Order: sequence, then structure tokens, then C-alpha cells
Amino acid sequence: MGSETPKPHVVIVPFPAQGHVTPMMHLSKLLHSRGFHITFVNTEYNHRRLVRSQGPESVKGLTDFRFETIPDGLPLSDRNVTQYVPLLGDSTRKNSLAPLVRLLRRLNSTPGGPPVSCVISDGLMSFGIEAAKEVGVPEVQFWTASACSFMGYLHFRELIKRGIFPFKDENFVTDGTLDTPIDWIPGMKNIRLKDLPSLLRTTDPNDIGFDFFGEEAQNCLKSSAIIFNTFDEFEQEVLEAIASKFPRIFNIGPLSLLSKQVSTNSQLHSLNSNLWKEDSNVFEWLDRKEPNSVVYLNYGSITVMSAENLREFAWGLANSKHPFLWVVRPDVVMGDSAKLPEEFLEETKDRGLVVSWCTQAKVLKHPSTGAFLTHCGWNSTIEAVCGGTPVICWPYFADQQTNCRYACTTWGMGVEVNKDVKRDEVEAVVREMMEGEGGKKMRSKAKEWKKKAEEAVDVGGSSCNNFDRFIKEALLHKE
Repeated sequence: MGSETPKPHVVIVPFPAQGHVTPMMHLSKLLHSRGFHITFVNTEYNHRRLVRSQGPESVKGLTDFRFETIPDGLPLSDRNVTQYVPLLGDSTRKNSLAPLVRLLRRLNSTPGGPPVSCVISDGLMSFGIEAAKEVGVPEVQFWTASACSFMGYLHFRELIKRGIFPFKDENFVTDGTLDTPIDWIPGMKNIRLKDLPSLLRTTDPNDIGFDFFGEEAQNCLKSSAIIFNTFDEFEQEVLEAIASKFPRIFNIGPLSLLSKQVSTNSQLHSLNSNLWKEDSNVFEWLDRKEPNSVVYLNYGSITVMSAENLREFAWGLANSKHPFLWVVRPDVVMGDSAKLPEEFLEETKDRGLVVSWCTQAKVLKHPSTGAFLTHCGWNSTIEAVCGGTPVICWPYFADQQTNCRYACTTWGMGVEVNKDVKRDEVEAVVREMMEGEGGKKMRSKAKEWKKKAEEAVDVGGSSCNNFDRFIKEALLHKE
């Protein structure tokens, strides 16, 4: 690019939850390293959380990597928690379009700043398509969850047509209805109703979550292109089925591995998207443990549970006698602060470490980490792949049920824990994963996927080639 030509300017609009902000930040840094000017748009609420957790420097940005904000439309709050996703999504789709258009126009009229050349918005922020149209630039959707969940959401309308949604009464939870095999979704094999995204589990025909997620997936098909944070071989059948319906897809993951291409520009690396403050003692603790000896537990940024669930997990862990690193967010217990039993803390003090947040991708790559008890959010799933770590699955909601099913069947690297947590089961599953033949097989499978993921992002690999193609075709419009 000659000095006379302004840098191409991409505006990035993540959905305002940690699991969406993280891959969007990876993508932003990658594009910045390829010569793009970046404007990263947080909601005002998350901007305040970022400043609280990482300090004001975290949003200062660079001359060609700026942070901006738009409102989410919800009442003003200074709580340091993830907002309720269906309500948040419904609010942004109703209230955030006009503020984004105003921001894009302001960026275009800023003296000395390059004009906006493209908007990349989260697959759950499809108002970005409309905003980009209003200012006359192309728009790309980034579906930050799995491709298999995307295909599930695309068939929410079909659930209505077939009379499956809404459920007639609450009996569907216990009468076996959720075990019904689903064999009519292209590219998805061996799935049951319970393996589709959980927003369908309601008797309310006007449920906000069902409507929001299903319609946002449909809206992605109105974009010029869709990016997925996955790699061709990992979700092959479902990706081929999506491509037959919408050919302009680019599978460029795992982004956390691909982003190693980013130069060691220390300023760029200082840009942090973590909405919680990380505990830095974690790695000193892990360094003292034997290889593959530690069970790592983290339920992500959204999952909540009952105090009883938390206690059952605690005693299952204690009784397994294995070392563990456990991330317990302050807001993980519904309507209460997460308090672990004193006797549990006393009994496990020599082999357990409980923290409120940590750098997960680094933990999963640590030689001491032997298994990962997870809610099966997509970032966590793909980071487990990058670390070659098998998973114990306890899905909470949305795409996590789908990811769990694939981890336990198609990918062969996981085992599921019952939703109604019991300490005996937690103990048994942890012991099997850490000591048993089943665990050995899953660990071996996880290592195979890790190798394939690394090949995909390597020079000449499918994700690396797809990323080059994405920049050329979707952003720079060169054929």
C-alpha cells in the first residue's frame, strides 16, 4: 500500500459477552498485523468493565487501533457481571443500530482518519449489516460459536413448521421427548432434540431467546460473507452443508493459534479484552505439578448454577483426590456469592487452587493440565483442542449442548456429566478421565485434533489459506 492510499479501515462489532469479545479481538489483531486500521466497538457497559479489570491503559489503543462504544439499550448499571444474554441480544437488535450508524458516520468524517471500508459484526449483532448499508460499505458476519450450532439455529424455523416448538407442556423435560432423534438437518448426524441449541426448550411461543438466536442466524445469510472460528476438518460435514446453502464462508480458526502470526509488537499485545481480572499466581502453581496431573474447571463467563451444584462439584473433586485448578467467578452461583464449604477448602488446600479468573488458553496448553471440566462454550472447546486437552462436559445453555454432543461423539475427546450434578458421578468421571482407559483414549484423540488444528493454521494449511482468501476477496475485493 503506497503512502498516498489510506489504510483499509475495518470496524469490529462484537456481541457484548466475553466469549464473543475474545475471538473478535484475535481477529482484530490479525487484521491489524496485515495493515488494516481497526476500530473495536464495545458496549458502554463492557467498556466500563474492561477499564475496571485491565485499567484505563487497556482502552487507550494505538494510532491505528482505536476503541469506541455504543449503548446496549439496557438500563444503566455498574455491576461487574455478564448480562442476561437473550435480553441483552433483544435490546441491542432494537436499540443499537442508530448509534452504530452515527459512529460510522463520525469515523468517516474524522479529519486525518481513514474512511471506513468494511464492518465485521458478530453473528448476533446483525444490525451491523443494515448499518454498513446505510453508510455504503460492505459487511461481514463473524459467527463466533460453532458451525454445528449455527446449522442448528438455522433450523429453528423448521422446528415451528414441524410442530415441535413450542412444547405443549413442561413434561417434555422428563418424558423422553428430548431424546427424539433428529435426522433431517443436513450435515448433522447422530443428534437428538436435546443436542440442538437449548433455546428451543420452552413452552412459550414468543420466547425471546428462541426468536433472537434463530433469527440472527438467518440474518447472517444476508451478509456478503460469514467467518467461522473453526477449521475445515474439525466440522467438515456441517461446513460443507452450510457452504452448499451459502458459499461465501471462510473457516479461519482456531483464531487463538492463527493469531500467533501477529508480530511481537508489544503495544499490540498489551491490548487486552478480558472483562475479569486474571490471577497471575496460577502458572507458578501449575509449574509445581506433575505432567497431565491437574483437572482444570471453568464454566465460562455466563454459566450460573445453584449453591448445591457448586457443593456437589466441590466434594466430587475432593473425593477424586486429584490436584485441581478451579475458576469460580463471584457471580457463578445464582443470586448469591459463590461460597465454597470451609471443610472442602481445608481438605484440599494442598492439592487445589481456587481463583476467580485466569488466562485459559495458556492453562490448557500447560503440561500439567490433564483434563478440562467445561460448560462447552465454543472458545473453551476450541481452546481445549489447541491444548490437546480432553473435556468433561457440563453444558449450560445455547450452543453448549451441541458442542457437548460433538465432543463426546464425532470428535471423541469428551464425556458428559449429568445436568443434575452428583458428587459420586463427578468423582467417577474425573477418576476415569485421569486414570482410566477411556480417559487415555480421549486424551489421545484430543492430541490428534491439536495436531490437525496446528496444521490448519500453518503456512499452506486450510485456515491460513482461507484467511488470506478472506482478506483478498471479502475485505479488499480482489478476485
